[in-house]
Amino acid sequence: MPIVVNVDVMMARRKVSLNELSEKVGLTLSNLSILKTGKAKAIRFSTLEAICKALNCQPGDILEYVDDTQP
Repeated sequence: MPIVVNVDVMMARRKVSLNELSEKVGLTLSNLSILKTGKAKAIRFSTLEAICKALNCQPGDILEYVDDTQP
């Protein structure tokens, strides 16, 4: 999938653990883990907003488009 989720990168930069982010955002550890590993098929804007607020970042810091058809 050409959309890369960089939640783990932002968590490392902000020194926030999975448990801490889970509590701040209101997501279960398993759902946050699915998102973090890039296995999620979708994300609600409200969830994206909560993650950005908790990590003090922009949506573009978390989501990245990578064109995998380019050589």
